[in-house]
Amino acid sequence: MDKVLSARDITKVYRMGEVDVYALRGVSLALGAGELVALVGASGSGKSTLLNIMGGLDIPSAGSIRYRDHDLSSASEAELTRYRREHVGFVFQFYNLIPSLTARENVALVTEIAEDPMRPEDALELVGLGTRLDHFPAQLSGGEQQRVAIARAVAKRPDILLCDEPTGALDFHTGVKVLEVIETINRELGTTTALITHNAPIAKMANRVVTLVDGLIASDESNAELTPAKDIRW
Repeated sequence: MDKVLSARDITKVYRMGEVDVYALRGVSLALGAGELVALVGASGSGKSTLLNIMGGLDIPSAGSIRYRDHDLSSASEAELTRYRREHVGFVFQFYNLIPSLTARENVALVTEIAEDPMRPEDALELVGLGTRLDHFPAQLSGGEQQRVAIARAVAKRPDILLCDEPTGALDFHTGVKVLEVIETINRELGTTTALITHNAPIAKMANRVVTLVDGLIASDESNAELTPAKDIRW
């Protein structure tokens, strides 16, 4: 397996007054090229902390994190910024769209600073919003707003897509549609993808399911129930 991102023995400790709080306790995880990996576990199990470290938004207290041949655990802030800008796309639970900009303009915020971006129109077409280019966030449903956020994340053609509860603010039916979009992007663009979800049926769409408990990986299993991806029609 061609490893795109690998974490080894990652520990993350937060100091709360005189108390050390361990968010991660020696976690090791590798993401292979083109994989779709679901991270599951109860709140406080360390999922978001691990995702933030993999995305260069945080640094470990101990252990190493590598993007291909680059050691991120010893990288400077400028190097981490470049890593995030050039190689990582983020999708969060809340869409973080700018209300005064259209869908096209929200995506263009990223494409204007990327080296080899998609056209905003092409990115929005990929997530099924080719007819909603000039709509403002207030004119879009929650699921459509999240799809704009996904288009914004993938428009710069990142090697890695990291999604933190991308369906957390959506009902189940809409959430499944959003996850189908992420699955389509993973399949068609070959983007290595890790997503956090509390939803077991959604986790079944992933190639692997990694379960965290109290800052440790309790299981890391290939998904034997994975069904062939369907073509999405909007």
